[in-house]
Parts: sequence; structure tokens; C-alpha cells
Amino acid sequence: MHEPDGLASQFQRLRPYLISVGYSMLGSVSEAEDAVQESWLRLRRTDPGAIEDLRAWLTTVVGRICLDMLKARQARREDQAGTWLPEPLVAEPATDGPESQAIIAESIGLALLIVLESLTPPERLAFVLHDVFAVPFGNIGPIMGRTPETARQLASRARRRVQAAPQPDPDLPVQRRAVDVFLAAARGGDFEGLLDLLAPEVVLRFDPGIGPVAPFEITGPQAVAQHILRTAPRFLPHAIPATVNGTPGALYGTWDQPLCVLGLTVAHGKIAEINLIANRAKLRHLRLSFSPDPPSTPNDHQRR
Repeated sequence: MHEPDGLASQFQRLRPYLISVGYSMLGSVSEAEDAVQESWLRLRRTDPGAIEDLRAWLTTVVGRICLDMLKARQARREDQAGTWLPEPLVAEPATDGPESQAIIAESIGLALLIVLESLTPPERLAFVLHDVFAVPFGNIGPIMGRTPETARQLASRARRRVQAAPQPDPDLPVQRRAVDVFLAAARGGDFEGLLDLLAPEVVLRFDPGIGPVAPFEITGPQAVAQHILRTAPRFLPHAIPATVNGTPGALYGTWDQPLCVLGLTVAHGKIAEINLIANRAKLRHLRLSFSPDPPSTPNDHQRR
């Protein structure tokens, strides 16, 4: 591997892509940054002359690190109640947001991340690396100590789970109109309007973080609409339109002090999923992202 600009500068150019790989695997910006930083430390301990393709080498290393992190996280959460929700990526509707967030949001959405969390770590690795980042199965299999054919089977199994979940409308203006109508109906207390907009299998998930309220999930148009109208007066009047993981959503609070993020999945013009993330630990990276401080480099990265 040639390094005309130095190893650190080459790594820094690949950093947004590697963060995207890590986030797609983990659903956490902070954990993705940890995985990428660990890949940098491993790179520094490796002879650059033995690396033919730095991008492919780092993708493999980040994938292996994320696989280990997923296994450890799965073991920690075995007895936890409630549906897991990822750390959201938020930008103002008229902009793409920070460069790294724009790359990540284009790679994977909130709805897909929730489906991926239901997979086993090997299934998730095989699907994300192959279907999202076009890594050959011949490179994926060795990461988990399996054959390329086994990796192909794992990705196929994961793909069936993903395809069975609600698929967001590809037309962003269609999504935005549905979200605008949803917010207006919720603010106006329009129960019938909400029912007309919610999909028959709609699900509402809430992650409040640490506190007296446990994470919960509500399904069905009637129950979801009733819950929204009970809680909407407390927060929807203060909701700010936002782009959440590349799709229309809303933010409660301010850009400097986000308190809750509302992510919605619009499928066939109907609201299929409503995900409310008020977990402070999962919103902390947003305050850092909206700050004017320059991004970290491999040498000055600090664990968040």
C-alpha cells in the first residue's frame, strides 16, 4: 500500500465511510466512533506494506470489531424489557447536516435499524456489509470464521426479515406531506384524521431512557391515536421539523438542547411506524454534532 499523504490522512479520508459502516452495524454513533478509533489503533500496529487495499482492510476490521460489540451488547440486554431504538441522526430539513451524518443517513434509515436489531449478530454483519456496502461474501465469511456460502445464507435470511418490514416510500415529498398532516392532526386533536393516516399495523415505540417510565410499544390505529392525543398537547406545539436518518420527522426542544426526536416511517402514504426517542444518552451526540467545534482526527479522538 502506498501512502503519499501519510497513513493518518488516508484514514481520515475514509473516516466518514467507516463511521457509516459502524453506525449501520451498531445503531449508535458513539459506539461506531469507538469501533473506528479501535480500527485506527490496529492499523497503526500493522505493517502498511502488507495492506493492498486500505478501504477493504479497514472495512473488515471495523466489521469484526462491531461483531464483537454486538455480541457483548446482546448478552447485556437479554433480560431488559422494551423495544430497543437506535441513536437518531438529525439534520435541519433544508440541509444535509454535517458531512458524516449525511453519508450515514443515506446508508441506512431508522426503520431498517430497528429491523436489524432483531437479527443475530452474524446475520446483521452479513446483510449490512453485503447489501448496504457491497462487500463480497468472500471477505465477509472470514470475519466471523465461516465460509462465504454460510455468509450468503445469513444475508439471505436477514434480507427476508428486512423485506417483511414496512418499506418507506421512496418519494421524500410524499413522506413529508404525510408527516405534516400527521403533526397537524395531532396538534388539532383530530382523532378521525389520525385514524385515516395511520396504517392498519401501525406501531408506536417510546424510549424514555433511565427513569420511572419504562420503554413501551403500542400497536393498532385506535390505541396509537388515543395515546398521541393524550400526550401531543405536551410536546407537539414545540416540535421542530427535522430530517431523521434521511427521512422527515421532528425534534422537540432546540437544536442546542434536543429533548426528544420523533422518527416516522411512511409506507404507501400511511404512517407505519412512530419512534419517539427521549433517551438523553442517545441524544447527546446531537448536541455535539450541532456545535461549531471541528471534527476530531485519529490522533485527538476522545471517547464520548
